[in-house]
Amino acid sequence: MCRLLGVLSPEEISSRTWLLDSDRSLYVQSNVMPDRAQKDGWGIGWFDEDGRIHVQKGIRGAFEPREKEHFRLIAGTAKSRNLIGHIRHASNPMNLPRERLLGLVNSQPFEDGQTLFAHNGSIPLPMEARKLLGPLEVKVRGVNDSEVLYWLMQKHYRASGDALEAFGAARQDLVTVWERNGRPKGGPWSALNVLFAPMPDELWAFCCYEGESGHNLCDDGQPYFQMSYQETPQGLVIGSEPFDSHRETWNALANGQFLRGQIHKGRVILEKGSLPVLSPIFQR
Repeated sequence: MCRLLGVLSPEEISSRTWLLDSDRSLYVQSNVMPDRAQKDGWGIGWFDEDGRIHVQKGIRGAFEPREKEHFRLIAGTAKSRNLIGHIRHASNPMNLPRERLLGLVNSQPFEDGQTLFAHNGSIPLPMEARKLLGPLEVKVRGVNDSEVLYWLMQKHYRASGDALEAFGAARQDLVTVWERNGRPKGGPWSALNVLFAPMPDELWAFCCYEGESGHNLCDDGQPYFQMSYQETPQGLVIGSEPFDSHRETWNALANGQFLRGQIHKGRVILEKGSLPVLSPIFQR
């Protein structure tokens, strides 16, 4: 399972603190527990001042000798109002050899030139879910189940222009696939924890998971899939867990909730709410 970081600010800022320098930065999380190391890739994506998307990725853990200088360089130089970071511990629902799971094409975040997306969790039937993509299926380039989720969400977002509606529809698609394939043990996902930036001034976080998977990498006081966010003088910081040891300054984004940050008149305005209810077909 992976770890996420999202930063939204009215002004272009460096996210180096949360990516690299703080005592629980994304870099620290990548290898704070070697037996749960985020060793299968990393990525940092951001919008520049003209609204163009830039993404830099690595194939293995950000802490590894062949990767860490690249990660540190990008973490220290990327400045943006809207940035998403990701470190990867690959799920493997297709039971592929590990080397096939690696590669820039499988590292996150994913983008299409207009939107940025990163996911923590897994979906057990990615090949079956691909069949719901229609013409967008050709966009899937790798073997990462998260990429299938991205294009499912993109399919619905392009149709509706509403990120919350698109996430809900993609989630319902996964339930449909799970039902059609005999409701295999484990459910239609382990987690659908998603950061989605549909434009330079907007960042969404969705927290949705099934069951329990232990505790945070850096703090055993919070469930692994429960997300955390903080309002700072610079704007919004959100991720898989707090990025410093002052847990009391962080708010929980709990299972079944979403958070939307939007830049408006020089401020980040937050909206928090509940995810759409799934159809009655999904009854565990």
